[in-house]
Amino acid sequence: MTFSDELILLLKARYPLIYVSTQEEDRLEYIIRKSVQNLLSRGIFTWDFVDGYSLNVNSNNIAKRNPLQALEFIETFVPETANVFILKDFQKFFNDIAVSRKLRNLVRLLKIQPKTIIIIASNITIPEELRDIITIIQFKLPQLDEIKNELEKLLKSLNQEIDYKFFELLAQACQGLSLERIRRVLAKTIATYKIIDDRSINLVLKEKSQLISQTEILEFWPATEKLSYIGGLDNLKSWLKKRSNSFSEQATNYGLPIPRGLLLVGIQGTGKSLTAKAIANDWKLPLLRLDVGRLFGGFVGESEERVRQMTQISEALAPCILWIDEIDKAFKESKGDSGTTNRVFSTFLTWLSEKKSPVFIVATANDISSLPLEIIRKGRFDEIFFIGLPTFEERKMIFQIHLSMLRPDTWDAYDINLLTTNSENFSGAEILQSIIEGMHFAFYEKREFTTNDILLGIQQIIPLAQVDEEKIEKLQNWALSGRIRLASKLL
Repeated sequence: MTFSDELILLLKARYPLIYVSTQEEDRLEYIIRKSVQNLLSRGIFTWDFVDGYSLNVNSNNIAKRNPLQALEFIETFVPETANVFILKDFQKFFNDIAVSRKLRNLVRLLKIQPKTIIIIASNITIPEELRDIITIIQFKLPQLDEIKNELEKLLKSLNQEIDYKFFELLAQACQGLSLERIRRVLAKTIATYKIIDDRSINLVLKEKSQLISQTEILEFWPATEKLSYIGGLDNLKSWLKKRSNSFSEQATNYGLPIPRGLLLVGIQGTGKSLTAKAIANDWKLPLLRLDVGRLFGGFVGESEERVRQMTQISEALAPCILWIDEIDKAFKESKGDSGTTNRVFSTFLTWLSEKKSPVFIVATANDISSLPLEIIRKGRFDEIFFIGLPTFEERKMIFQIHLSMLRPDTWDAYDINLLTTNSENFSGAEILQSIIEGMHFAFYEKREFTTNDILLGIQQIIPLAQVDEEKIEKLQNWALSGRIRLASKLL
């Protein structure tokens, strides 16, 4: 159901008070006016704190700087008159006892009259006493069809013909931006290059990166890694390879459901985060990183609103990869947070189960025992993989990958078998660090590093498996018990 359809349904059902959260005030108001006037022929009145109601030339600024009077104005209309009253930023006055009481009194009257109040706000902030009388509806960022219509209008005004393939790429690049931002960035393109071409996409992506960084919740993450850079994990790589084209039109036509996501559990430094980046690069999808800690705000309702903002942006940018690092640390309940963690977790979990958009989630966790059972049951993720300490063959491959990247012409001069034998119970991150240690030794002596330098580096590193031997062994044995799918063919 579209926003317009849902709005018309609520108006016909005489819902008295509707709350819409959006940063696109002008676009929302345009859609409300278009929907109401075309389908219901109702009068529309708009109020804001600075200008009040602007009815006509002779009666401007009614209820200017007076939210209580703005509600009283609604009562002046005869009961039979069908009207919609758009109140902008009105949630800022909810804490005023007079406004709150008047709003509740007014709602009783509106239930039997064809009048509706629509509050437009930049975020959702509703006190407890008003929650039962307010209906929230989501106003999403422009969808692909709406973006294409906007681009077609712009190109027509420029008398510019564009290749169909480029048009599709440009439209997809614009997903996740408001129409106002799209207009702004394309105006910048025209001012700079006098034409809309391939360079426009780079400007759009920069604008998108800036927008996401402003949310302070999500961030664009450059994904240059490849799955081939990861040693071992053959079972996981095979699983990913079979789903690499699952977001294509051919997969949709075939009837394949959209992949939901992946939970990677295992020991620190074994390549979980690296895998998330590599998936985005190999699948040619944008990578968004979610810092779960930033979801929690200091005001009542702010945390839940941030979750909704995160999901809205992710879905607008779909298809994409949403990387959630160390999810096990994020949702540990805190006794002093008045249930905020539970509410945020519940909101996130609902979205995880019900999302229809092609947002592929890659979540990582070090300790699966601290994760709530609700998040690991089937239906939340397509699969859960355990990534353990690399086997002998995997360590050998990891040494080869790193040395071939550092010394592409001479990597085969190193005794990789000897290095592998001496790095038992090392993670991939610890193997890389041992090579770097060896390079430091040699660089200090102003010479090329050798196998012996890396061996010395290995001796300097105390692996995590040795620091917390009992915990790591317990985790490895648990994975071998058959309770979870293994990312590697052999542990």
